[in-house]
Amino acid sequence: MMLPSYDPNDNEGGIKLLGELTTNASRIQNQVLEEILSTNANTEYLKGFLEGKFNKESFKKNVPVVNYEEIKPYIERVAHGEPSDIISAEPITELLTSSGTSGGRPKMMPSTAKDLDRKTFFYNLLVPVMNKYVDGLDQGKGMYLLFIKPEIKTPSGLMARPVLTSYYKSSNFRSRPFNRYNVYTSPDETILCPDSKQSMYCQLLCGLVQREEVLRVGAVFASAFLRAIKFLEDYWKELSSNIRTGHVSDWITDTNCRNAVSLILSKPNSELADLVEYEFSGISWEGIIKRLWPRTKYIEVIVTGSMAQYIPTLEFYSGGLPLVSTMYASSECYFGINFKPLSKPSDVSYTLIPNMAYFEFLPVEKNQEEAIVSDSLCNDLSDHNCMPKGDDKENIGTVDLVNVKLGHYYELLVTTYTGLYRYRVGDILMVTGFHNNAPQFRFVHRQNVVLSIDTDKTNEEDLLNAVTQASAHLEPLGLLLTEYTSYADTSEIPGHYVLFWELKMREKTDMEKLDPIVMEKCCSTIEESLDSVYRRCRRKDNSIGPLEIKVVKHGTFDALMDFCVSQGSSVNQYKTPRCIKSEQAFKILDSRVVGRFFSQNVPFWEPLSMT
Repeated sequence: MMLPSYDPNDNEGGIKLLGELTTNASRIQNQVLEEILSTNANTEYLKGFLEGKFNKESFKKNVPVVNYEEIKPYIERVAHGEPSDIISAEPITELLTSSGTSGGRPKMMPSTAKDLDRKTFFYNLLVPVMNKYVDGLDQGKGMYLLFIKPEIKTPSGLMARPVLTSYYKSSNFRSRPFNRYNVYTSPDETILCPDSKQSMYCQLLCGLVQREEVLRVGAVFASAFLRAIKFLEDYWKELSSNIRTGHVSDWITDTNCRNAVSLILSKPNSELADLVEYEFSGISWEGIIKRLWPRTKYIEVIVTGSMAQYIPTLEFYSGGLPLVSTMYASSECYFGINFKPLSKPSDVSYTLIPNMAYFEFLPVEKNQEEAIVSDSLCNDLSDHNCMPKGDDKENIGTVDLVNVKLGHYYELLVTTYTGLYRYRVGDILMVTGFHNNAPQFRFVHRQNVVLSIDTDKTNEEDLLNAVTQASAHLEPLGLLLTEYTSYADTSEIPGHYVLFWELKMREKTDMEKLDPIVMEKCCSTIEESLDSVYRRCRRKDNSIGPLEIKVVKHGTFDALMDFCVSQGSSVNQYKTPRCIKSEQAFKILDSRVVGRFFSQNVPFWEPLSMT
């Protein structure tokens, strides 16, 4: 009912549809909630709260605002074989694993067959928006680097996998109708190749062979696109050789992948090989994207949130190409579209599409005094100064989509067609404007996350637990960890976690030279203690480099506090930030480093079993 039919090749029709959706946002939101409640009226979850009164008033009064831990038992019951109607009237066909974690495991979100249709509808809406700002996108191809991730089977037989893996493996993607605006250089076989190294190599090879047809390049996240640049640095000679000979490297053993690439490579091309070698062997790779793919109009990657740290590196390689973030989505739901895709990354706002789910918002208070410190140190709001107003979080009054206020901060809640009700997504958003009657939001930050390089999201509690376990290695040496902080170092590809540690002797003696074996063991212990998403990125995806500990001299964290106080912090309210992004704060710490140590081992990881 809530998915209008729409031909993605019809730009005028797409813009008109978006206008109708955003103009009638209030009515559509009420219809969405009414449909969700009526469809799921007999689920165990809703019946337990609503007692036969399936209307908006009863919903808001009686259904609690929940986080993952509160809904997790219901989802796990489905994963272990109980009927879907515990939470969803529609059959749950798979579980989508998020990059956030719960107890070291990725969170699992319910999904249905109809949910794939919603995602397809959403993707198709992106097309007319881009065509409004960029001409001629039907005159070439997109070199989009898309990958699948590992998946597991639950005891009930349901697959549990990341949301994009789910979509790329679905018939909605594999049997999609032809869309002249969305033609890729990568054959589906290369995208669906389970070996990430072979997939990356083959997709880049196809992109180079078709360089004259490429109009846009990108990946889902900025980190993934930059990883592809690093891959080019390591493999450009071999790629060039393949182009010169017309033969794919023998180590590409995935048969479907190899056959698909061979059709594109087709014959030797020494002229293209010479050009590729000339560009790659130059003094600098500055502007390499525009030089390799001269018709490229923009780079499409997510550069909001934690991905903003990659903007300077992307700008170096881009040759002045716009960086475009088209959409805001998660495992729980696809949320919004950037209606001004050519805006600067710092100005990106997303308009929530009202027929995707029912949206509510928890007003958030920002403590101004603490924010001075937080903004100067992290260029962000931190979890301790973005809190829902009021004390009883389950009974906080929520705000509907069309009633949010300009300039105010909110935490996003979502009620989906697939079995999530008043669920706290964990994102803090700020209202920046309105598109017709639908509000536009800037993504401010992810609640509680202090470190992120790729799809990993390490929160303060997990970091503390990992540091505590690692610091136990110091006790036999008589050493005590007195303070620590961290930052995500993205100056090289892949990026890596860096921890600053200040140590002291338990007894009043001078600290001896640090034992590198012990300190390297500390690095490895931290990595082993972090969640499965981090360990997968380190071991399987190679998207995060070895963790580093930088030991600083005595008094360094006092100097950091002095800096914070000079920026306006109250001495009484100051607490050491567990993540820094400020260049000034970094210089204070880095100038006092007396020892650097890296993890020498790759942490253990394998797909988690549900049994």
